[in-house]
Amino acid sequence: MAAYYSPSSSLVFNVTRKEPELIVPAEPTPHEFKQLSDIDGQESLRFHVPLIHVYPNNNSVEEDPARVIRKAIAKALVFYYPLAGRVREGPRRKLSVECNGEGLLFIEAEADVRLDQFSDADLLPPFPCLDQLLYDEVPAQSHAILNYPILIQVTRLKCGGFIVTTNVNHTMLDGVGVFQFLRTVGEFARGATQPSIPPVWERHLLNARHPPRVTHTHLEYTQIPNDYFPPLSTLIQRSYFFRRNELSALRRQLPPDLAHLCSTFNVLTALLWICRTIALSPDPEDEVRVMILVNIRTRLNPALPPGYYGNGVVYPAAVTTARELTTTESKTASLEHAVEKVRKANAEVTDAYVKSVADLMEVKERRPVFPLKGSLVVSNLTKLGAEEVDYGWGKAVYAGVARGGTADVGVVTFYMRFKNREGEEGVVVPMAFPSQEAMIKFEKELIRRGLDGSVQRRRTPKINGFSRQSILSRL
Repeated sequence: MAAYYSPSSSLVFNVTRKEPELIVPAEPTPHEFKQLSDIDGQESLRFHVPLIHVYPNNNSVEEDPARVIRKAIAKALVFYYPLAGRVREGPRRKLSVECNGEGLLFIEAEADVRLDQFSDADLLPPFPCLDQLLYDEVPAQSHAILNYPILIQVTRLKCGGFIVTTNVNHTMLDGVGVFQFLRTVGEFARGATQPSIPPVWERHLLNARHPPRVTHTHLEYTQIPNDYFPPLSTLIQRSYFFRRNELSALRRQLPPDLAHLCSTFNVLTALLWICRTIALSPDPEDEVRVMILVNIRTRLNPALPPGYYGNGVVYPAAVTTARELTTTESKTASLEHAVEKVRKANAEVTDAYVKSVADLMEVKERRPVFPLKGSLVVSNLTKLGAEEVDYGWGKAVYAGVARGGTADVGVVTFYMRFKNREGEEGVVVPMAFPSQEAMIKFEKELIRRGLDGSVQRRRTPKINGFSRQSILSRL
């Protein structure tokens, strides 16, 4: 795996792994082929997502977490047996799962580090020593989703805590689905005999119509010339922590009628879109866009059934020029303009819109991907129950993605819940930048708009011998 630079972490440790093993369902399961939906099969979803849950020691539990989780996975796979299979590609690049029971790849490991050696910044993406916490990270190429198992590594820490790292094929399940599955594993680990939410496959509900009819303009797939953004392995990554009170103050910058119409997620997305565009300094007439992953489960008519664990997401785009986004009369006016764009893009997602996306995938055999140049893609994981995954040791001190970006693309970010050691709650957002200069410009813009972004207040880490605050003051 490539080394991802984290300017806030210097923690280094070693992990010793046992030989990987395949965990098969605890009971016999059907050997069959199950088709993935046309929404599942989007080119932009053909990658793996690394997730991390970090658990402290619980002195009241004497069991070995690796043994407990291994047994629980086998029980959960009886109900989620397609996840023990392998993705195959057929004519016109259609995807299916061969439910052959080959199993999920499981790795047991030991790390020579204690949880108290992790600072708050070390418990945020990009995680230190991720290449050791996640066995055999899947290559970025899309073909790696084929014939490849889901991976779970359980790494015990010297203090009795442990880290669970999961690498998930996004074509098989989305954020709702993966945390539903992991919560089910947790339920079995705590003694359950049935999942509290029965899993539902029903992928045909998100297939293209016959004949397909593309009825909407899909700006998220607009192809642009010279479409390039540096690969993730070359980027500088840092996570930013936005406290609840800061987010509330941000909403108050908007006119009351607009603040009432939009969510905190939309306001934060608009702000990050502005600050990142300023940091990257595109040509003023360049198109810039933000794509918002929207959970479509309740926007369809009828709604998807509870327990559906396939991809129930689309990502409409808000588009404008760099000039319009960043050079309006005042900071407040700029934010208002961006929020309106984000809100309207989100509101576009209806039953008809989703059907149009599925039809577009059928019409385009190559399945169009979102543009990279001038783009930011955001996925809100704060309401998906990541922190509710409990294997019997209680809640994790961190639950979410292991790093920003997806596959080898650095334009995707995620919003996750987090509480720092000072007890402050808020949202964590990992961001990736092509240069240190761009990162500092981004941080300067955050500070200008009243947001701290650091995990701990008054923290001023050194960058090349200078504090971040002193560097910002020179720009």
